[in-house]
Amino acid sequence: MTMLEDLSLARLLADEAGKILLHLRCDSSLRDLALGDAGDRAANAYLMRTLRAQRPHDGLLSEEETDNAARLSKSRVWIIDPLDGTREYREGRADWAVHIALCVDGAPHVCAVSLPSKDALFTTGDGTKFHADAAVPPRRLRIAVSRTRPPKEAEQLVKRLSAAQIELVPMGSAGAKAMAVITGEVDAYIHAGGQREWDAAAPIGVALAAGLCATHLNGAAVRFNQVGARTEDYLIAPSAVHAYLLANLRSD
Repeated sequence: MTMLEDLSLARLLADEAGKILLHLRCDSSLRDLALGDAGDRAANAYLMRTLRAQRPHDGLLSEEETDNAARLSKSRVWIIDPLDGTREYREGRADWAVHIALCVDGAPHVCAVSLPSKDALFTTGDGTKFHADAAVPPRRLRIAVSRTRPPKEAEQLVKRLSAAQIELVPMGSAGAKAMAVITGEVDAYIHAGGQREWDAAAPIGVALAAGLCATHLNGAAVRFNQVGARTEDYLIAPSAVHAYLLANLRSD
């Protein structure tokens, strides 16, 4: 394979891994947990093989591989989730994703998020900007949260500001939630309670490139390629909504 530049490689990885996963789900006799496990393995095998051939000297962090501490000494590190939203994938839903992020010195640099069931691919280099800078109340704000573990911080916002001002929208993959902010399906995405870096790196990178604000709930920038590879919390939203929600979160 010809050596690709970073953005072309990220696009290829996200797109091809998504096709592998769709093909497996459509044509396989596997179901439930077996389908999810097979999807994780198949997508990861393709991504690891391609990255090792294309970027043998870069660091690498994948959900499906044992973490190698050597990445911590690297400036360039690929952080990937071959299948984010495994439950949604095996349940036949559309809110699952493939995450590809190249982080440089701890910051997202080139990223791609594929939503294969929606035939959608978002990258840091495609010129996509978020749908609109949503107005803060009195208009009701729609906030994407985890289907299985909605953060208490989001539930506290509903109690403080009332259900007339805040609606929580459960979704699967972090990539699906972050891309929903870009497309205007929701106004914000709040996560708290801990995530791994492969869940957050690509969605945050693509969101930032689209002109959204994406920070920790204390307002600090989110950094990657850290010891332990965890991202405890973050908020993705247009600037006015981001400031409004942070102000109310900090009043706890």
